[in-house]
Amino acid sequence: MNRVIHPIEQESFRRLRSRLDTSQLPPLTRAVVERVIHSAADLDYARDLVLAEADLAPAHAALHAGAPVVVDVEMVAAGITRRDTVCRLKDAKSGPGLTRSAHAIRLAYEQVGPGALWVIGCAPTALEELLTLNAAPALIVGLPVGFVGAVESKAALRESGLPAVSNVSEKGGSAVAAAALNALLYHPIRTEEKP
Repeated sequence: MNRVIHPIEQESFRRLRSRLDTSQLPPLTRAVVERVIHSAADLDYARDLVLAEADLAPAHAALHAGAPVVVDVEMVAAGITRRDTVCRLKDAKSGPGLTRSAHAIRLAYEQVGPGALWVIGCAPTALEELLTLNAAPALIVGLPVGFVGAVESKAALRESGLPAVSNVSEKGGSAVAAAALNALLYHPIRTEEKP
C-alpha cells in the first residue's frame, strides 16, 4: 500500500521513538505497538499490549490477501483507512441474554464465515460472543474499553489461544483497535508473503 505520510505524523513517530525504544521489537509487533501508542499518545501501551509476531505474520498475509475485516462498531470502521469493513450493529437486536453487540457479531459471522480479521474496540460482549463461535479467525484485535467486562473478555481471549492482539487493563477503544489493524494494513508486504 502506497501512502503519503504527513510531516506531522512523521514528527509524532520521531518523538514517540525518542521517548520509547522499540527498535528491538520484531517488525509487525513494532508497527502495532507504535501505531497504538501514537493513536492514544499513551506510552503505557508498550507494557499493556499482549501480542506475538507469530500471530501477526499470518494475519498480515491474510489481510493483504483480501480476508474480510469485521468490526464491532462504526467508530472502529471509521478509523480503518483504505479498507472496507463489515459491521452489522445496525441490523442487530438485543434479547434475553444477548446484547446488540453480541448479536451483531453473530450476524457478521454468518456473513463472512471463518478466516476473517475481527476488530473489537468497544463492546466486551462482542468479544465474548466471538469467542463462543467457531470463527477460525486470522486475527482478533480485542481491545474493548470499559470498567465492566473489558478486562475479563480480554483475558478470555488470551486464554483461548486464538491469534490475537489484546491488552491487560481496562483501556482500549475504537481508536486503538483501528490503529492496531491499520498498522498491519500499512506495513509493507515482503516478497515471501505475497500470495
